[in-house]
Amino acid sequence: MVAVIPPEPPADVAGLAREVDGLRRELIPLRVLPGRVDELSRLLADLAETVTALRARSTTPAPSWLMAPTDATTTGTLLDELAAWLRAIYLRYPDAAESFPDCWCWHPHVIEELLWLMYAWAAAYQGPSASVALVGEWHDRWRPGVVRRIKATAGICSQENHQDRPGWPEVPTGAPVVPGEDQLGALAKWWADRRDERAPEPPPRNSVTGDALRGTR
Repeated sequence: MVAVIPPEPPADVAGLAREVDGLRRELIPLRVLPGRVDELSRLLADLAETVTALRARSTTPAPSWLMAPTDATTTGTLLDELAAWLRAIYLRYPDAAESFPDCWCWHPHVIEELLWLMYAWAAAYQGPSASVALVGEWHDRWRPGVVRRIKATAGICSQENHQDRPGWPEVPTGAPVVPGEDQLGALAKWWADRRDERAPEPPPRNSVTGDALRGTR
């Protein structure tokens, strides 16, 4: 039997076949695309969960010295941590060191300022939202503001001013007197019930409350 050799396909048909074969080869990698899309979706979901957790995770709030618990352990820890930060960071700035009174720890408002500044520094450099922008704001805004206020309110003070000696000015003690505090109940009731009417009058200046309003003892 004589073998029959099929005729060669036309050139255009052969070219089309090669093109189809090339397309088939190019489509092979696309077969795994659905799996890669699923993997990418899982990665994005994990990333979204992580970002949500970071945002929900509140940074440690700055403690308040003025509202600190009446517990010597807590207050002692706050002062020790603050002193370490002052030595490592704050007092390395010349303007801060020059205006820093040696009696700083006798001034509750100074401790209050320094505590929040320390926590602002930690949030800028070490917190979960630490950023160059927060660092810049700390340097440009927060630190100079605290330095300026401490200098204005306690910069010329010293430990001697807090000593109680015969003939020296009396050192203020105790909580500040809030002027008119004994009238707050009447004012609250007026504002709640009759704010469109005339407000209650303050007591005469020569009364006990009047003396308190003037800051007398």
